[in-house]
Amino acid sequence: MTSQTDNFPMSRAEFVALMAMMMAAVAFSIDAMLPALPQIGVELSPDAPNKAPLILSLFLLGLGVGTFFAGPLSDAFGRKQVILGASVLYAFGAGLVVVSTSFEMVLLGRILQGLGAAGPRVVALAVVRDRYAGRQMAQIASIVMLVFSLVPAVAPLLGTFIIHFSSWRGIFVAFILFIVLLCVWMGIRLPETLPKEARRPMRLPLMLDALKEIAAHRVVRVSIIVQTLVVGMLFSTLMLVQPIYDIAYDRGTEFPYWFFVVALISASASMLNALLVVRIGMFRMITLALAVQVLLSAIFLIFDLSGGTYGFYFFVAWQTYIFFQAGLTLGNLNALAMEPLGHIAGMASSVIGAFATVGGVLISGPIGLMFKGSETLLIVSVFFLALVSFGGMMMMGRRLRPEPEA
Repeated sequence: MTSQTDNFPMSRAEFVALMAMMMAAVAFSIDAMLPALPQIGVELSPDAPNKAPLILSLFLLGLGVGTFFAGPLSDAFGRKQVILGASVLYAFGAGLVVVSTSFEMVLLGRILQGLGAAGPRVVALAVVRDRYAGRQMAQIASIVMLVFSLVPAVAPLLGTFIIHFSSWRGIFVAFILFIVLLCVWMGIRLPETLPKEARRPMRLPLMLDALKEIAAHRVVRVSIIVQTLVVGMLFSTLMLVQPIYDIAYDRGTEFPYWFFVVALISASASMLNALLVVRIGMFRMITLALAVQVLLSAIFLIFDLSGGTYGFYFFVAWQTYIFFQAGLTLGNLNALAMEPLGHIAGMASSVIGAFATVGGVLISGPIGLMFKGSETLLIVSVFFLALVSFGGMMMMGRRLRPEPEA
């Protein structure tokens, strides 16, 4: 770790802002696109507009694959080189979409964008780890995540604003400008935080050994499976929530504003988790959050299938809890999986993130393609995924040793 008394050119505030911007690349690339999905579907896939959510799925697929490689690559070649290389790939993918003439070309560009976005997202946490340790590292990471959590609230509004003054292609121009600004800022102000003597070459045997060790732990396996199901819930909601507002409730024009409110409320989940997890433990927090999700989804499903009247506001509340529940579970699930893997933390983090993201895409992609205009599909999907996740936690609880106290 670099000494905090050296001549590091960035203040703590500037460092936090830059790291938050790196982390924000993913959220910005997903949420700013949501208001554009109807236009893209009509323009490039008029015969099958329900394919529009694939624009999100393919980005997330690229992100998952890139997550597997970004961490080990930065350990081998340095932080800045990997971020810059990934940013070039991200900008190329966005540029491909700007000039696209077919839906397939858009999807290719989104895969490349996702691969590129993995670089800043994954390596930002490694840069924080290079500069800080212990409580200082935890404090910086918490501030970065707090700033990052605000991006989903404003991204759809920004996307709507861009579409109003240009078109949906203007959003991808904004993506290019965003990543160029990030690279210029980082290139000028951030020194390389991983010296050459501290780098570790990528070796396939070591990576395979790490995979075998990860697969050998029952708690780790179950944690990854449950995390994948929770990510599947989250991705399915992200893909379908805008079409549901538009088609099922005829409130498409209001979507960015409702999403802003939902995202702000959901951001408080991380703070609530930080207050409660020390008292009741990660396992109980996850299990309780999933139990509430099962209950709410069951009530919603009963009303929906029976033709009962629940109204738009109940849907908004239910949608809010999906995001809120993700804030109460994903970090804890990752911590449970990482607990026995401290000696291979870097590789384990990449593997867990990659499996959960790619698995979440494989779950949510078919769900998005089956959408026909009703909210019922999403309700059934979330209920089933939450129920299986809750069952997985119950199975884990039988083998889980007591968690160490903070």
